[in-house]
Amino acid sequence: MIYYFQNGTIPAVIVFGDSIVDAGNNNNLVTVAKSNYPPYGRDFSGGIPTGRFSNGKIPSDFVAELLGIKKLLPAYLDPTLQPSDLLTGVSFASGASGYDPLTSKIPSVFSLSDQLEMFKEYIGKLKAMVGEERTNTILSKSLFLVVHCSNDITSTYFTLRKEQYDFASYADILVTLASSFLKELYGLGARRIAVFGAPPLGCLPSQRSLAGGIQRECAEKLNEAAKLFNTQLSSEVNSLNSNFPLAKFVYVDIYNPLLDIIQNPQKSGLEVANKGCCGTGTIESVVLCNRFNPFTCKDVTKYVFWDSYHPTEKVYKILSSGVIQKCLGSFL
Repeated sequence: MIYYFQNGTIPAVIVFGDSIVDAGNNNNLVTVAKSNYPPYGRDFSGGIPTGRFSNGKIPSDFVAELLGIKKLLPAYLDPTLQPSDLLTGVSFASGASGYDPLTSKIPSVFSLSDQLEMFKEYIGKLKAMVGEERTNTILSKSLFLVVHCSNDITSTYFTLRKEQYDFASYADILVTLASSFLKELYGLGARRIAVFGAPPLGCLPSQRSLAGGIQRECAEKLNEAAKLFNTQLSSEVNSLNSNFPLAKFVYVDIYNPLLDIIQNPQKSGLEVANKGCCGTGTIESVVLCNRFNPFTCKDVTKYVFWDSYHPTEKVYKILSSGVIQKCLGSFL
């Protein structure tokens, strides 16, 4: 369903982030953080595992589709990418990455600075195709999505950084890194930038299993951490809007919409919110979610989560509609 602007108001969607919006950039890396094998992609067109960390489409695809730009937002490193694809946007995202450089270093994926270098290369290609003036217009009118922080909090902080910092201090560091990145995007021509907050990380099936006790409740310490980070990020986005009046930065709350789906799945026609479809749904993601796992569910449409970390295509579609409404209300 395309019900938003089809008149060129937003010519392209350009995405930075982690596995929520990685369309396959990790496929050729030597890393566990990839998903270009079954059963990932089983509900994607042709049942093909593209490297998207879900059973089907991901938020970047839905955002591009809802804007009437294109049905799928390709990975920048997709070997089948056509020059014309660059005009309407790509994803530079890399699964398992984060704002903290250490986050991407451990799994050997593309860091935020790597993603920025790819973006600079992309700008050069655009200029060669359509000239500097049109490139500047495309960049200034495109919708930029920045989706990071989940891996920083769940993986890096709680396993490696908590001896060095209390979480409030670490959240400060993340927000400073995020702000620096957003300013760099501005310096390269971006003017419409949507920054995603953290989801309710303690309610991810994997985190319930690891930190939710015998009943696998939502792990409150993770949810509290996510909320604290979100408060600080939202405040920084407001500050950026004051300091850069020619741009519009929008903080996108994912925490509350996803928590509502988890707590009230039946409202969205869902049933299972505490485990994923793939495998037992309690701990499997990436390499543990594979075609040899005999426990994978038959009917994914009843599930909030595809694996123990990533939502299903159905949930991504619901969330993406809310993102578009928030962004367009601010940008247009």
